[in-house]
Amino acid sequence: MFIRRIKKKQSNQLNSQVKQTNTILNRLIYLLVCFCYTSTISAQKYIPFNSLHSDTLYNTLDSITVTSRNLKTLSINSPYSVTSITGKTIRSGNFRTTPEALMGNSGVFIQKTNHGGGSAFLRGLTGNQILLLVDGIRFNNATFRYGPNQYMNSIDIFTIDKIEVGHGTGSVEYGSDALGGVINLITKDPNFSIGKPSIHANVSGKFISEGMEKSSRAELKYTSKNIVLLSGLTYRNFGDLFGGGDIGKQIPSGYKENGIDIKLKVKLNEKLQLTYGSQFLQQNNLPVYHKVVLENFKINEIELQQRKLNYIRLLQKTNRRLFSEILLTASIQNSLEKRVSQKNGSLLFKSEQDEIKTQGLSGEVISSISPNWSINSGIDIYRDKVFSSANEQNISNQTINSKRGLYPNDAFYLSQSVFSLQHIRLNKFNIETGIRYNVFKINIYDSSLGKVENKPTALVGNFGVTYHINEFHHISTSISNGYRAPNIDDMGTLGIVDFRYEIPTNNLKPEKSVYTEIGYKIQHAKWNVNLHLFYMKLKDLITRVKLDNTVINGYNVYKKENVETSHIKGIEALTNITLNKYWLFTFNATYTYGQNETKNEPMRRTPPFFGTSSIKWEKHKLHISLSHQFAGQQIRLAQGDKDDNRIGVNGTPAWNILNLSTGAQFKIITINAGIQNILNEKYKTHGSGVYGMGRAFFSTISLHL
Repeated sequence: MFIRRIKKKQSNQLNSQVKQTNTILNRLIYLLVCFCYTSTISAQKYIPFNSLHSDTLYNTLDSITVTSRNLKTLSINSPYSVTSITGKTIRSGNFRTTPEALMGNSGVFIQKTNHGGGSAFLRGLTGNQILLLVDGIRFNNATFRYGPNQYMNSIDIFTIDKIEVGHGTGSVEYGSDALGGVINLITKDPNFSIGKPSIHANVSGKFISEGMEKSSRAELKYTSKNIVLLSGLTYRNFGDLFGGGDIGKQIPSGYKENGIDIKLKVKLNEKLQLTYGSQFLQQNNLPVYHKVVLENFKINEIELQQRKLNYIRLLQKTNRRLFSEILLTASIQNSLEKRVSQKNGSLLFKSEQDEIKTQGLSGEVISSISPNWSINSGIDIYRDKVFSSANEQNISNQTINSKRGLYPNDAFYLSQSVFSLQHIRLNKFNIETGIRYNVFKINIYDSSLGKVENKPTALVGNFGVTYHINEFHHISTSISNGYRAPNIDDMGTLGIVDFRYEIPTNNLKPEKSVYTEIGYKIQHAKWNVNLHLFYMKLKDLITRVKLDNTVINGYNVYKKENVETSHIKGIEALTNITLNKYWLFTFNATYTYGQNETKNEPMRRTPPFFGTSSIKWEKHKLHISLSHQFAGQQIRLAQGDKDDNRIGVNGTPAWNILNLSTGAQFKIITINAGIQNILNEKYKTHGSGVYGMGRAFFSTISLHL
């Protein structure tokens, strides 16, 4: 059996849930086996697995290209589960934010603590156990916290051209934090022109009913043979979120957002290119809805969330095999978060501020040893400096007392690593393997801890192979190490986080994982199937440990320690069927089973069985699609889930929503419109602090000049 027999001492309700899930999985596997059998007797035209495909509807199938660091390959050749979302899909869908663009993507589950958040789950993990990248640059910093966070929402969806998701792997390629996987958010990257220089402008506006969104975006693009410049301005006003069923308006949940971005590419000569990127986004007054509704707060909000990224990338191409491409990337990031809170009936108004300044430097050499063997080798260096402060103001006499911030002020975090990745083609085999060595230096000075210096290290490797049985069938297997080094949030947090009070700790080591996956892919000209079985063993997990008989400000007190061992296993399935040249059907489903072996209970926040099906019609420049998103109930809960007021002892009910979208492109105008949650279903994704959007109408109009 794929799922182990639940011990007799567990509840009958839990047994029923597991049996129900097994039934679903058995049916799913049966359907996939039928697909596999059918493929062996079908006479479809084969599209070679080692070639790229033209821009047809089939490109939504498994002909997508994915990136391993800076080398592109077909997804069919990769031994890992990798999915992607194109800019075309992002622009045509009703995606309010960057996290919401991932909803419905195979193997990705989105939790929303608040309307201004959105945290992705990969292989049952989230928060600082998922690595986020922006244009290949680390976005995670030293204060990314365990559990769901809101940081992905600080990346402007209007700037995104593609999102690539690596499931369960990525530590060897990109470093710490990729236990559950990697999400690489790739911004728009215009090409140099062939003919005369040109200037183009694009202006767009987006509206969602009930005042839930009013957005505007303006872009200006200049292209020539040697210079490309793309700049954009974004302004967004999100009203309070309307939930489905009897939920209605969730007050307070709305906020405002504005941003500016620039990308400049200069061709210094035929083999040397410089890219400069600059991104700025600011969000104001993001309420933490469940704190106000469930925890007796008069006000609890992120007053200001600001993100800045500036980077320069130099690409040198040569005629030498050992140094066919040389890339240097230098980056500076700044993250600023201001929070304010006040309890009902309290005279104390608390304000907190955290600022993280990050400097990054990456150097990479791509070696093309032969047509069937290439290597990426290089170094990654990131340095974080943390500034944190807090004040309490007595509103009756206006006195202000300075307090210790959430993190130790002036804390320092340094990560240095070297890596080498091998990409080999041997007849019917595609082999991916690599190694990375990472050293860290963490310096903290805290009144409760004194001076603390921690120097953890990590050595990880991976090996994956794809065997192309024939032109239709492809099997793969992989094994990889993962790790997450302790950060400033782990070691130095002091204060209220979610529904608990945390105190600092002084000695932690990296979390570690061993991830294995078996994949089976069928690729035909008009349909395909991807099936992945995965198992992850986690040890030395950093977790909050409750201190007995200790309460501060009415909250139980916790301290983080490396004390837990867990495992996660599951199945992920995806199929795409081109019914004819106009119709496309897609379906994906994911089941995850996480078990905390130390506590002999389920892992916290494990997503339920979830997935998406959709049918799309597209002809010329018109399209219409109907999608069904679903999730099963989740009553298999850890004690921490039951204590979480966003979940509770009864868990999260199952839900189903239907969405309709349509669009048309004319000479200078593109129009997209649709209905979200057609049946006005009342639903909440597992672990979320707000209910999902009820029935809503949206429209986007873009003018191209």
